[in-house]
Amino acid sequence: MLMNLKKLLFITLFFLFSFSLQAEEIKNVKNKNTEFNIYTGMFDFSDDGKRSTLIGFQHQNEDLNRDTFLGNLSPVTGAMITADNATYFYTGVQAHYKIGSLNFTPSFTPGYYNEGNGKDLGHALEFKSELQLSLELPKNSQFGLSYNHLSNASLGDKNPGANSYMFNFLKKF
Repeated sequence: MLMNLKKLLFITLFFLFSFSLQAEEIKNVKNKNTEFNIYTGMFDFSDDGKRSTLIGFQHQNEDLNRDTFLGNLSPVTGAMITADNATYFYTGVQAHYKIGSLNFTPSFTPGYYNEGNGKDLGHALEFKSELQLSLELPKNSQFGLSYNHLSNASLGDKNPGANSYMFNFLKKF
């Protein structure tokens, strides 16, 4: 019971933080600095027994970006759910590198994972490392392909990890 209460509190605080950031961003809509990423793909494609389709949503605000020695970094927040009701809520950082009309976007996002009826990844805290390649389209849009790996960094008794690929549609507002 106490563990479920902790999970509920974590999810509630996560969404309150996300929505409070979004309320401030509504003021900046005219600047086209808010980017939404809707994606779908295959969760854990390398495990025949636990592979599952997924759908997700990610938000990125370019007003909060910073130029660093690693390139241009900005915060991202998102969530995904699989057909087996496994969920992952995350927030972290992504870098952005532009090569003509191609965009290369690596990211690192720790988050809360719940296995639902899907794969047991060994711990509630999981870390997602992702690489995304996208092509710019007209009207502030992009289409991309991404690959990610979820791992708990051996925090749990087991750490099987999950490899996923996604097709992304990104739109700036």
